Order: sequence, then structure tokens, then C-alpha cells
Amino acid sequence: MSAIRVQGLEKSFKDLKVLRGVDLDVAPGTIFALLGSNGAGKTTVIRILSTLLRADGGTASVNGFDVATQAADVRESISLTGQFAAVDDILTGRENLVMVARLRHLKEPGPIADTLLKRFSLTEAGGRRVATYSGGMRRRLDIAMSLIGDPPVIFLDEPTTGLDPEGRLEVWQAVKELAAGGTTVLLTTQYLDEAEQLAGRIAILHEGRIIVDGTLAELKQLLPAAKVEYVEKQPTLEDVFLALVGPNREQR
Repeated sequence: MSAIRVQGLEKSFKDLKVLRGVDLDVAPGTIFALLGSNGAGKTTVIRILSTLLRADGGTASVNGFDVATQAADVRESISLTGQFAAVDDILTGRENLVMVARLRHLKEPGPIADTLLKRFSLTEAGGRRVATYSGGMRRRLDIAMSLIGDPPVIFLDEPTTGLDPEGRLEVWQAVKELAAGGTTVLLTTQYLDEAEQLAGRIAILHEGRIIVDGTLAELKQLLPAAKVEYVEKQPTLEDVFLALVGPNREQR
């Protein structure tokens, strides 16, 4: 069974067609990157899959549940982390985790918080107010909070937006550990190196449609290798993306 399955997804906002028949199939326990420029429709896909927005057409299921008819079951199966960390600056890192565990009515919220602090290398910072955290630490805490209750599917919508290089590397490591633990991750990003580093499969969303979907190696095969002084230079994901989308085309 697919962890996420999308067929013919359509969505318009008044006269603007944002999604024009999107198809996706994400295997359990994998990192799937949805790559696209600003305005390509990535966040709209995430909002539909997380039951925050209703599609105009097509079907979608998450963890075997239909997002339109079984929304409550979908919400119990997922966690969503947006572009900005949803943490409380006044509370400590540990208090943030304990609060979420209590909101989910879980027993022993303290040990749950301590386990997640250790997993995301935040144990030493657990007693500090989140206002003192770096961007990478805040995002790691945000992802840790999203794991409370062990959801099988996590949506990460541009998780490294605004982070410095060190913070991005910290988040990348955390995301890799999620998949290693069996969690399915659907990652949206406009950063090509992020998709290249993290994802087992990559789909490029452009003007409301998936124009290519495959592994990094499969995407690179779409372009011939360039010969530089008689040495083949393999195309990068950036080369593939720009060849398919174009550097200056208007985005919708």
C-alpha cells in the first residue's frame, strides 16, 4: 500500500488554476521531494493532503485513508511542519514537547519529551527558553514536536526556509533520521541541493502539473552528459530542473 497516493488532483482559486491534474505515489518509509519554484503549487498539495483544503477534482489518500471522506483518520496519521517553526519562545524546549504530549493525551509526557530531546541532540538545551535557540535548533525542535504520537506520515513544507547553512545541515540530518526510523516524509522545497541530498524520489511540479518523477539518477538521465576536456560531466539536478522548467519562465 502506498503511504501517499494522489490521482488527478485539481485546485483553482477563482480564475487561477493552481493544480491541473497532479499524480503522486509515495512508498512507505521514504523521503519524497516535491520540487518547484515559488507559486508552483507545492503548498497547495500539502494543504489538500493534510485536510486543510478541499480539492476541486481528483482523489488523494494518506496512510490508506481518503482525504475527502476520512479526514479525521488522515489527521490522526499525519503531522505537518510548515515554513516557520511553530514553537513557543517563552517555554523551554522540554516544556514545548511536554505541552504537545499532554494535548495529545499521552501518558508520561516527560519521558516522551526527554527521548525526543536526545534523538534531536537537544538534551543540553532542553532547559533553556526557545527564544535563545538558533534557527536550526528551533526547526529541529519543531520536527521533534511533530513526531509526538508517532505519526506514520510527516509533511515538511519548505523546512529550511530562512536557515543558515549550519542550520540546514542540522535539519537535513534530522529528516534523514526520520526516514531511517520508518517514517514517510513528503518534503516540499525550492532548494535543488536539498532535494538532491535527502530524497529517494523527486517530482518536479511546474505550472500545476508534475512534469517529471523519478530517482535522482533517473532525472539525470534526462540530460546527456557534457564533455569537458574529454571528461564526461554528469548533469546536476539544477541542470535538469532548468532544462525542464526554464530559468525565466513565469510561475503560476
